Amino acid sequence: MFLDLLIRRNPAFAEAAMALHQQGAIPANAYVLDLDAVERNARLIQTEADRLGLTVFAMTKQVGRHSGFCEAVMAGGITRSVAVDMACAMACDRAGLKTGHLGHLVQVPAREASYAATHLRPDYWTVFSDAKAGEAAAAAHAAGRNQALMARIQTEGDTFYRGHEGGFAAGEITAVADRLDTLDGGHFAGITTFPALLFDPETRRVRPTPNLATLNRAAEALAAAGRHGIAVNAPGTTSATVLSALAEAGATQVEPGNGLHGTTPLHAVEDLPEDPAVLYLSEVSHHHGGKAYCFGGGLYIDPVFPRYQVQALVGATPTTQRHALRDVEIPDYSAIDYYAMIEATGPEAPKTGDTVVFGFRGQAFVTRALVVGLRGVASGAPRVTSIENGFGDPVHWAGGLGA
Repeated sequence: MFLDLLIRRNPAFAEAAMALHQQGAIPANAYVLDLDAVERNARLIQTEADRLGLTVFAMTKQVGRHSGFCEAVMAGGITRSVAVDMACAMACDRAGLKTGHLGHLVQVPAREASYAATHLRPDYWTVFSDAKAGEAAAAAHAAGRNQALMARIQTEGDTFYRGHEGGFAAGEITAVADRLDTLDGGHFAGITTFPALLFDPETRRVRPTPNLATLNRAAEALAAAGRHGIAVNAPGTTSATVLSALAEAGATQVEPGNGLHGTTPLHAVEDLPEDPAVLYLSEVSHHHGGKAYCFGGGLYIDPVFPRYQVQALVGATPTTQRHALRDVEIPDYSAIDYYAMIEATGPEAPKTGDTVVFGFRGQAFVTRALVVGLRGVASGAPRVTSIENGFGDPVHWAGGLGA
């Protein structure tokens, strides 16, 4: 679905990636980023957030915490990250994008709390329980700090992805706030949930989840108890277009991730301000049974839509012409994606070594793909900035090492 968006909105990016791959500058099995577009997207989001008085934390996991991505986000005006886990926080911190929010979605492991408090020093630290709050506060106290703690809340009827559940009972939030304020090294600072917004494929619109109303009721209860100026963190399906709705619902913090590279579900069905800035690149390996097999490794297609016919641009020369589109069969989610299978009939059938470009909503950090940054696409002089793994570490790619 996002390939059509890429072809329409950023064809120069797709063609630049194809050309650089054919020149030997980009490996197969790579997420490729248009960092100039990322910077523009970040500026759009930050400008709208400033207008609405919202704090922005950037999510980087979807593109493997790439250092160039972090730098582009900062150049666009977003100065803090939200870390999905400790690896995410450490990668962003190395790149200069400091930690605004830690502990949500993934709690900080007990034996890593000291490092988080001492070295990462997050603006906000989310906790799901009194035990995790105690760990965070104790680590901050030992580091000579008083940590702002965010309480993840939930109630019956809220929406969670399976495996994401957890948090304090929303109806007890005033008592929770009082308990967190008694901790040496910590204090209650706000509330959060996930997801606050979700894309509805039937209506093709972004809708609030019950969680957003839960946040609102909890904020009202805290205000009635005399607590004002608390942070209300409302992540999920975030782009510049939805920020006003979040602000009206009482949110004070937003956390764009896919919005920074133009791949929220709404981007696939409606032209939004942000341009597509990520693609997945592979290469034809061999043929078998009338199919051309291309290398996998990063073929995790985030299932925000029902199954659909995946397509790719395939060729030895840069192109976004429709004749270069081929249907592709992706291995089932239960299988390791060593290869994908491309329809290979007709006079322009794919050949070994051809470049394959996909446009899908990925999650680079859960794959074994590399992540490649490009600058200069819009100016017509594209170049690779760095090749990194999913932890934001520079990689000595074998193809770039020479003989």
